[in-house]
Amino acid sequence: MTAANALLATIHQRLAGDAVLAGMIGPDGIRDRLLRRPKLPCVAFGEMETRDYSTSSEGGEEHFLTLEIWSGGEGRREAQEIAGLVRGLLHDAALTLDGAVLVSLLQVSMRTRREPKTRFHLAEMRFRAVTE
Repeated sequence: MTAANALLATIHQRLAGDAVLAGMIGPDGIRDRLLRRPKLPCVAFGEMETRDYSTSSEGGEEHFLTLEIWSGGEGRREAQEIAGLVRGLLHDAALTLDGAVLVSLLQVSMRTRREPKTRFHLAEMRFRAVTE
């Protein structure tokens, strides 16, 4: 398993294991993509970019991951509340990866917007992780 896949699996496990988050988005509210007819609110894995971050003595990778928090009728407020929970679960968390070591996981930005021509609101959370 690559470090990127291990990171995604561990993040999914961490989010799915939180009872408060599950209470807000439902037991199947964490997805790898937004479905055509989504059940909202939900958390979807967005883009991920991985770069070499090796030093002269250690191999490493830098990962930029976007988590998308989608909300329907409750709008921006609901999306921001869920984003706050997600940040609390992931920002600077000491997670154990399968086959790699997580050096750092930090939220670096968040932006919210209403999707054009829909009633959906989206909060995009961008995280930076470093693995060895």
